[in-house]
Amino acid sequence: MRMSSTNRVAVLGAGAFGTALALAFARAGRDVTLWGRDAVRMERMARSRLCEVALPGFLLDPRITPVADLGAVADVPVIVLAMPAQALRAVCEALALVLSPGHAVIAAAKGMEQGTGQFVTEVMADELGPQRFGVLSGPSFAEDIARGLPTAVSLAMVEAMDAQALAAHLGSTGFRIYHSTDVRGVEIGGAAKNVLAIAAGIVVGLGLGE
Repeated sequence: MRMSSTNRVAVLGAGAFGTALALAFARAGRDVTLWGRDAVRMERMARSRLCEVALPGFLLDPRITPVADLGAVADVPVIVLAMPAQALRAVCEALALVLSPGHAVIAAAKGMEQGTGQFVTEVMADELGPQRFGVLSGPSFAEDIARGLPTAVSLAMVEAMDAQALAAHLGSTGFRIYHSTDVRGVEIGGAAKNVLAIAAGIVVGLGLGE
């Protein structure tokens, strides 16, 4: 996958994590289209340049363009899906109406789909057809990413060269992306991490220590 010909990335999902990823990709020198389903909110973000409730106190980088129209990402070659796993299928169904084959579509969602038990890349493949699918996951917090604090994550795709090219394309000094071909392993790690984090929170809440 040749990344030198484009500087454009789309992030779908304007919550805290999606907005933080948009800031990280802009910091890496990319032009970012940030999509959210609430048209009023996205228009307000475009005018004020404030991250609003997602990341209060943070400003949008000038390279970030908030939109509410999925058609705006139809010709963006790299698309990152940053919404909860349970919302992923509905967004992919809508995205399939505007997307042609040949994109790199990366899931930043952690977990599995309730009911089907499918991993996120399986949901994406069901709805989007022939694309280059991958998954981005790791121990990261939205506010740390937004602030540019050192963060390391993994990007897994079936083709090693695709994963390596995208990791270099989206990463930066403060947002280190390691590339891998172990798509399922990274998906399982992301899902298990959430379960362990909840359990750890319960332990701390019970006063049993960290």
